[in-house]
Amino acid sequence: MIDTPQIIQTTAQATAFIHLTVTPEEMMRVFGPTIGELMGALAAQGITPAGPVFAHHLRRPTDTFDFEVSVAVSAPVKAAGRVRPGERPAMRVARTVHHGPYEGLPAAWGDFMDWIETHGHTQAPDLYECYLTNPEEHPDPATWRTELNRPLQVH
Repeated sequence: MIDTPQIIQTTAQATAFIHLTVTPEEMMRVFGPTIGELMGALAAQGITPAGPVFAHHLRRPTDTFDFEVSVAVSAPVKAAGRVRPGERPAMRVARTVHHGPYEGLPAAWGDFMDWIETHGHTQAPDLYECYLTNPEEHPDPATWRTELNRPLQVH
């Protein structure tokens, strides 16, 4: 289930990220440890996350996911191991929130992209998934919320 989508303008924010290219089968195995690696690198630099973890998919997933496991940060990050500094740019996006387990995300994205097309917007090639609920703190998947953001091309 998704909330009614909205069109909003975001502001730029400094981030830290680890780039991954993985198959769908590898995704669940590598995602959690990658978050741990990212948070460990931030802690080692004395930097606090300035928001929830998000995935910046550089393109729509196909037989592989080409994306960055990211988090907004409170201070500039120095490259360390696989961790890189980055920026989530200011952009015009379509945004909604999916309620429920991650297994429902493909259908939620489908409904969301249909809404975007139906309302005459042109989607950029990338997309963002922001994990608003930490599964370790909220183990019931029915309570999970994932913010879906699709950058829009300006005509």
